[in-house]
Amino acid sequence: MVLPLRRVLVFPPVPPDDAALWQAFGYFRPIDHARAVAEHAAFRQILAKAGVEVVVGEIDDPALQDAIFPFDPVLITDYGAVLCRMGKSLRAREVELAEQTMTDLGIPIAGRIREPGTLEGGDCLWLDEHTLVVGRGYRTNSEGIRQLDEILAPFGVTVTAFDLPHWHGPAECLHLLSLISLLDDDLAVVYLPLLAAELVRLLRRRGIKLIPVPDEEFPTQGPNVLALAPRRCLLLEENRETIRRLEAAGCEVLTYSGQEISHNRSGGPTCLTRPLLRSEVAGDRGEDGWST
Repeated sequence: MVLPLRRVLVFPPVPPDDAALWQAFGYFRPIDHARAVAEHAAFRQILAKAGVEVVVGEIDDPALQDAIFPFDPVLITDYGAVLCRMGKSLRAREVELAEQTMTDLGIPIAGRIREPGTLEGGDCLWLDEHTLVVGRGYRTNSEGIRQLDEILAPFGVTVTAFDLPHWHGPAECLHLLSLISLLDDDLAVVYLPLLAAELVRLLRRRGIKLIPVPDEEFPTQGPNVLALAPRRCLLLEENRETIRRLEAAGCEVLTYSGQEISHNRSGGPTCLTRPLLRSEVAGDRGEDGWST
């Protein structure tokens, strides 16, 4: 999750067809589509200027407002894509959109999560190419994790689950990646009060230094940081103390404005992207020509 980001999938916001849709999705206020479009365009420009190839998809249903967060419905592995099964019912059709997009991009499907399993990408954290940590909570259940383990075991991947806290309950999204982001093989930014103690022990055993996010910057998604390369990252501009701590740890920090695309919808820069290729070598591709 920290190698140089070469290729990324994004979905610009789609106009809602119902003025009350924001309430159904649990947003904080009515959708300002014009502002969302402007913020997302600026976000894409930051990625492009950082040297990332930006693949722009299209949301095919005005009711799929959360589809601007393509990280969640599909997990990309070195062996192909794993189609998730969303824990939030309003997002169920995003998996179909993800499947069609993977087909269009020539990325093979390595597996899919089926009922009664649920799994969302925001609960999946790669510690290295053979170690996947998954958060078990209201969006990802034990059966989804079991199925994922079954899909990835033949490739030598170990899947380890850790419980997520109740926090404010199932109505609010609390993914594992709401609490932690890797910035390098030995560096992570975290919100320690809500992380499972055993996960903290695992990170420390692996020699990963933890940069704590202050309490006041957890609501502004301080732990949700997108690694563009080792110790080069992107996060929301409001998190000034987190930025200071990242820079003190030797990180180059880029920021963006996301009042509508992030704060109103509770999704940070990781959520807004689905990395398709991370590689030390620019232009690298998988064995069959697809990106991982």
